[in-house]
Amino acid sequence: MQNPKTITFANTNRDFSVTLNKRVNEYFKNHKISRHANLEMVIKTICMFAAYIGPYVLIVTNVVSTSWMLLPALLVMSLGLAGIGLSVMHDANHGAYAKRNWINIVIGYSLNLIGANAFNWKMQHNVLHHTFTNVHEEDEDISPRGALRMTPHTAWKKVHKYQFIYAWFLYGLMTIVWLFFKDFVRIVRYQKSGLAKRQNANITAEWFILIFTKLLYIGYIFVLPLLVTPLLWWQIMLGILIMHYIAGFILAIIFQPAHVIEGTAFPLPDEANALENNWAVHQLLTTTNFGNRSRWFSWYVGGLNFQIEHHLFPNICHVHYRKISGIVRDTAAEFGLPYKSTRTFFQALVKHGKLLKQLGVRPA
Repeated sequence: MQNPKTITFANTNRDFSVTLNKRVNEYFKNHKISRHANLEMVIKTICMFAAYIGPYVLIVTNVVSTSWMLLPALLVMSLGLAGIGLSVMHDANHGAYAKRNWINIVIGYSLNLIGANAFNWKMQHNVLHHTFTNVHEEDEDISPRGALRMTPHTAWKKVHKYQFIYAWFLYGLMTIVWLFFKDFVRIVRYQKSGLAKRQNANITAEWFILIFTKLLYIGYIFVLPLLVTPLLWWQIMLGILIMHYIAGFILAIIFQPAHVIEGTAFPLPDEANALENNWAVHQLLTTTNFGNRSRWFSWYVGGLNFQIEHHLFPNICHVHYRKISGIVRDTAAEFGLPYKSTRTFFQALVKHGKLLKQLGVRPA
């Protein structure tokens, strides 16, 4: 990872950025509504936590004990776990859930509740991914991952030839890796690189929170069921892995098509470490919407199918993205800028698979 402070964006298309921000601000002002959560968002939050916590309570109270009951319970927990990540903690850790920051902080820690770490997520997602989207060695979402090649600027390996097949199986490991490995590696990386210091983080406190909440998670997800249910340790561990595998797969297939998809850009800075577009235009070139017609799909994935709106306005709660998408699309067209959108989620997955296959071809 380079020092993010050394990379700059071009001072171009300022009229687009100013005009777009003015129009979006006017939308909220004219309709006299908050940019933050509304009743729909509160109800969604309750639903996602209920889906995750409800089956867990039934399991530890032995209401659900047989295998034919446990599997559906794990499936619902998986949907709740992924839903919290997509719809609840995501907005909170962007500061978009509530006007009062302490509410965002508390709800943001729901990520720690489900086994990951809010601090690491903010560093990786808010600071690096949202600033330097699809920029090689800056955006960790497309960083070299050994078996996966997500950018044309990553070194090619023979195994990448088949990534369009095996990537889908690896996606399910996403939250499992977070739980046991990635969070520890990343907090060390952010500490050593100075990123944590530049974000004014108290790294000692963050280490304490990470270790404490990991132990808390292991305590309630593994130790407590071991003590109060007739389930054996390996059965509990298998259940945890199944739950996380399903949730990880859901999260991965929602996030990947937004940026790693046919037609997206992977800009590189020049010799002066400058990118050729301003930040807003950079987001348009590296981001794609998908499945915007389905309200139920948008509801579950936290509006992340309106990824363009999310990247341009990450501090606006996702329940407003559908309404402001027309403003963004029309303004982009007015300034001759792209607004990339794939009609359905399935088509987006197909295009993602096609790019994985293209990136798996050995460079000339």
